[in-house]
Amino acid sequence: MKRLINQQPTRVWGIALSLLPFVFLLVLYVTASDARLAENPQDKLLPSFSQMGEAMQRLAFEPSKRTGEYLFWQDTLSSLQRLGLGMAIAAGLGMLLGLSTGAFPVAYSGVAPLLTVASLIPPMAILPILFIVFGLGEVSKVALIAIGVTPFVARDIQKRCLEIPREQLVKAQTLGANSGQIVLRVLIPQLMPRLIDSLRLSLGSAWLFLIAAEAIASTDGLGYRVFLVRRYLSMDVILPYVAWIALLAFIIDFALRKLSLWAFPWQENRS
Repeated sequence: MKRLINQQPTRVWGIALSLLPFVFLLVLYVTASDARLAENPQDKLLPSFSQMGEAMQRLAFEPSKRTGEYLFWQDTLSSLQRLGLGMAIAAGLGMLLGLSTGAFPVAYSGVAPLLTVASLIPPMAILPILFIVFGLGEVSKVALIAIGVTPFVARDIQKRCLEIPREQLVKAQTLGANSGQIVLRVLIPQLMPRLIDSLRLSLGSAWLFLIAAEAIASTDGLGYRVFLVRRYLSMDVILPYVAWIALLAFIIDFALRKLSLWAFPWQENRS
């Protein structure tokens, strides 16, 4: 008797099983929406797909009467710029801190405790401080993403650095490598795939920080638009925006995974 734990679905069945939850949620939504709209055509809680399509037509393909911009695409561009800059800063700082504390015992003793404490501070708690220090502009939003993601990336890189077998470092020193050469030629090549994985894992948190910052103080962005229209109960705008955010997150995650497989093909079985 073949045990269930050892059974692997075929490629076709795997795709079908992955799509099944989405199909179920879609059917459930359509059924509930039709029922509510049949009872009250003015209901706003579960708009039909035609209503959401009309709302997105106005936002994505009709210029704003006030600014002349296509609001949906302007919101998307603004949010992606903030997210990309914040994640890039977090990647650089996280790599630097994780590598230094993982590779050098002196840095570990001096910085690792502070890094641990910093990772336990809720980033949302310091958002008012960022607004006071940097103002309500772009810097505070990018800083929130960077501050929120950097400790996670740094500790993950630190852990991976400490997992690298000590024998590799001893062998490199035996061959005459100095500290800089060990870092560049032994540690960094093994840490780069982990850095990409860390960014993928922290992507959800980065979106959370971005949307929260945009909701509190912004004039554009996906988070700003969602919180702006909530006062009018405009679910025909909110739901497509949430779906779009999820799609963007999926695309970014997919792109990072493909980048990792392309740049570091030996990681394929670990992704």
